[in-house]
Amino acid sequence: MPYLIPPRTPLTPKQVERGFDYLLALQMGGGAAVTGRAEADPELAFVMLRLAEDIVWPATAVDGEADPCADSFALDEVGCVLLSALRDWARGSPTTAVPGIARTIIRFTVNVIPDPDHADTADTLEAMRDERLVLAHAVHSAPDAHR
Repeated sequence: MPYLIPPRTPLTPKQVERGFDYLLALQMGGGAAVTGRAEADPELAFVMLRLAEDIVWPATAVDGEADPCADSFALDEVGCVLLSALRDWARGSPTTAVPGIARTIIRFTVNVIPDPDHADTADTLEAMRDERLVLAHAVHSAPDAHR
């Protein structure tokens, strides 16, 4: 069963900043650095889930331009299962889901999409944040963005 990501606008720049601030604080300072943030920001579970979708899905989905093989379909299904579980977790228990989704994103970044230009995971996360901020600013500053 495919993981369906409904049509949506990208996160706002503020949401991108909040999500990556949480990821980077957890990556560099551990759980104590993010204690209480999920309770203080009810939207954070949504933001973390959207970041997970934006990071996991492109890395696991079957590439329409590549020659499909059994491995590509298996990776696609693993991505679907992972994102479905994260979605259920965020829906069922947003407060506990936030650190879990963040740790999942960090682990995924370390093990699946390491960046050779950024040996440190925090550097990779910062580069990913910068890319998503450019997209968020472009989409939300477009003339028809507020319709």
